[in-house]
Amino acid sequence: MLTTSWKRCWEALALKGTTNNTGEAQMNIHSEALMKNLVAAYNEPQRKYHTEQHLRECLTLFNEYIELVEEPAEVEIALWFHDAIYDIKASGGKNEDQSADWAVAEMQKVGVAPERIARIKDHILATKHSALPQGNDQQLLLDIDLAILGATPERFVEYEQQVRQEYRHVPNLIFNWKRKQILKAFLARSPIYVTPELRERFEEQAKINLAGVL
Repeated sequence: MLTTSWKRCWEALALKGTTNNTGEAQMNIHSEALMKNLVAAYNEPQRKYHTEQHLRECLTLFNEYIELVEEPAEVEIALWFHDAIYDIKASGGKNEDQSADWAVAEMQKVGVAPERIARIKDHILATKHSALPQGNDQQLLLDIDLAILGATPERFVEYEQQVRQEYRHVPNLIFNWKRKQILKAFLARSPIYVTPELRERFEEQAKINLAGVL
């Protein structure tokens, strides 16, 4: 599944939407190496939730709703990069900033059109979930990133355990307080999911899951 997803978005961006004459064979070599580096990043040992499992869940969901997207390659590549850098001790959106910077650098290497790079960067930065999304494509991406909140009760419990393991260096008192603030903010959203199809699928269960841990 990862290979299919990667080839689809990479070829759409790097082979059809480029502004330079980089050879196709050269770009394919770069593509394979980059995909391996990204998968390796998602499997770094400090990660417990922001892992290949999360990446696969996001891409699987994206594939189910790809027909809703205006620029699917841009959203799909943004999902690949949105947690590419994940320092568990970073704060203030630094992980998203660095993930976006990595994506921009890689897109520039193969001559992806600047306007496409700018949108991809904005998509990745939007996963800070600190500002209103710009457009339907970005909203779908954010809803996919938050779909875990509306997962089955069993997966939601696993998710909460994974987040705690990821931040095991934080004392319980501090972690519990901060975690509740984050989850309360999501529960307070009306709605949690803006994309109608995802709202219908995940909204009710997300409210049940969130209420159950608050």
